[in-house]
Amino acid sequence: MENGDEWLAPDKLQHVVACLLITACVSGVLSRSRYRILRRWSTPLGCGSALVAGIAKEAGDELGFWESAGASLKDGVADVFGVFIAAVFLSLLRKFSPSSPEKVDRDRELSMV
Repeated sequence: MENGDEWLAPDKLQHVVACLLITACVSGVLSRSRYRILRRWSTPLGCGSALVAGIAKEAGDELGFWESAGASLKDGVADVFGVFIAAVFLSLLRKFSPSSPEKVDRDRELSMV
């Protein structure tokens, strides 16, 4: 299952980058939705999407859908690390962005009062 599976192998970087990009892309698309609930939950939904993709990839590895030695816990850790990096980046971006959708919604609510 994990024979020769090094922590710093090139495929671990691929897992980190893939999950980071999936999280960022899904979150970016959802943050531009016209539905407020999708905008509000864009980062958690992006994180969940990336984790589901990582789990599906590892399940496929274990079932032999791809040429692989099987599922790897280290690949899963790399997936979680990629999601974590993306989540931190997205939360910092949202915090320091002058025109985030949530701030615009909050301004609209205040102007209606």
